Amino acid sequence: MDLSRLVELNAAYARAIDNERFEEWPDFFLDPCLYKVTTADNLAQGLEAGVIYADSRGMLQDRISALRQANIYERQRYRHITGLPVVLGEADGLAEVETPFLVVRIMRDGRMDVFATGCYRDKVRLDAGNTPRFAERIVVCDGARFDTLVAIPL
Repeated sequence: MDLSRLVELNAAYARAIDNERFEEWPDFFLDPCLYKVTTADNLAQGLEAGVIYADSRGMLQDRISALRQANIYERQRYRHITGLPVVLGEADGLAEVETPFLVVRIMRDGRMDVFATGCYRDKVRLDAGNTPRFAERIVVCDGARFDTLVAIPL
């Protein structure tokens, strides 16, 4: 898969979240898909549990509905900084890709903290319209501690 298309996919993904256009987030995924937030330690130990786990676009949409209507959390925003993706392999139209990230959380009062660092471990495929989409996005966080509910997708 062309590296520039992967860069564009990651940039659009981060921009949608950072600009609080959460309803667009599920559109970056195929259906079915896998989205999971986990830690490097869990991954190294082969533990499947994740802080967030969704295996369909419908589950991603439900998460956004809950975020907008049901969840109560302190107002916050994210700013994503993503590195360049590295294609680890390609087979049968599916690219395995790893991209480093850093997410800064901005609170209502203006305080900014590094919220998460890690890498995205993705499987990307072109959809019927020749647009790259995530078949799988595993968000592997370097740290194992989250100081608040992970309300907003990473």
